[in-house]
Amino acid sequence: MPTENKVKFGLDKVYYSIATIASDGTATFGAPKPFPGAVDLSLDPSGSLEKFWADNVPYYQYNTEAGVLTGTLEMAYLPKDFRKDCLGELEDAFGLLYDDADAELPHFALLFQFKGDQHGVRHVLYNCVASRPSIAGHTTEGSNEPKTESIDITASPVYFAGVGKNATKMRAYEGDHGYDSWYTSVVTPAASTT
Repeated sequence: MPTENKVKFGLDKVYYSIATIASDGTATFGAPKPFPGAVDLSLDPSGSLEKFWADNVPYYQYNTEAGVLTGTLEMAYLPKDFRKDCLGELEDAFGLLYDDADAELPHFALLFQFKGDQHGVRHVLYNCVASRPSIAGHTTEGSNEPKTESIDITASPVYFAGVGKNATKMRAYEGDHGYDSWYTSVVTPAASTT
């Protein structure tokens, strides 16, 4: 294991992988596809730490988030493949995209990396659904400053039968199993040997 990072910075190497969720809650994943143009990612747990008070102290504490993360992914531009694969947009006979207002939004895994002062840390969110982006633009006013596109993302747990657990996310540090092949196929939890 390399030296531990002191800081993290620099979101990059964003990929996505189509997820198929079976009726028993397990998932399979397609080959990851590059999703260039990462600007910002911010996700928060959707629940909170609750306290039950007794004897004038927090007698029992429990977490209500259940592994769900919600937030925003900001990209330079949402490419056509991502719009079709993850936002449920359809392509007509002329290659034009349109949204199917009745479509159920597809599930996907989101893979990405944060750089650090020593090495990168790679992440995967297994069961994501994204909202369709807002439509926005502005005049150039003498300069061409890029306008980014953002999507709201919800990442939920998915069941992994091999370990008998639900998981929302996983991370790998440089030198960990799967780090070098992170973008070849979606790495999933392995059964514990201890």
